[in-house]
Amino acid sequence: MVTTFESELRAVPERRYHHRHPFNLRMHQGLLLPEELRTWILNRFHYQRHIPVKDALILAKLEDPALRRLWIRRITDHDGGDGDEGGIERWLRLGEAAGLDRADLLSGRGVLPGVRLAVDGYVNLCRNGTPLEAVAASLTELFAPDLMATRIAAFERHYTWIEPVGLAYFRTRVGQGRRDSDEALSLVLSWARTRAEQEAAIAALAYKCELLWTLLDAVERAPA
Repeated sequence: MVTTFESELRAVPERRYHHRHPFNLRMHQGLLLPEELRTWILNRFHYQRHIPVKDALILAKLEDPALRRLWIRRITDHDGGDGDEGGIERWLRLGEAAGLDRADLLSGRGVLPGVRLAVDGYVNLCRNGTPLEAVAASLTELFAPDLMATRIAAFERHYTWIEPVGLAYFRTRVGQGRRDSDEALSLVLSWARTRAEQEAAIAALAYKCELLWTLLDAVERAPA
């Protein structure tokens, strides 16, 4: 049975996740110019490469070895391991498929100040927040699988100049996102017992949504 608290959590990304952002809507409608798409790929990589950093900060807050074993998988999902190239490598291949140079992506040159601020905000939430707040912020993953599926269809239809190998990141995240959001939601529902704790979790998730929105604001307003 879905509790009132779970409904409140799910309502946050329903209203505020960046699937509603004008830039994402234009992307999925096939309206982005190649240079706009490359700008997004380059700047979003700054976020992608900090995912294992924020997850390492969360990992350090978990006292239960079983939870640490569960959460450490998120780091290897992005950094790679056990024969898996990892999400960061897959994003680099997306950049290359779109005509970007790997060295430019890795250098961080061209990352917009607004994107840096948004990513720093998320990393600092995971560094300074409670385990509940840090895990709750990851619940944007509740909407990520559907967003990834929409994005795959849009790229295959509208951006055929990008080689299909570049879509591997999106394909992988459909399954990973469902698994990760289910795990995180279970933890948040079990940890947030008081109303104050529930409100803190909701606020952390809303803050994460605002950061993702801010990141796209910066990309959308980038100089041509």
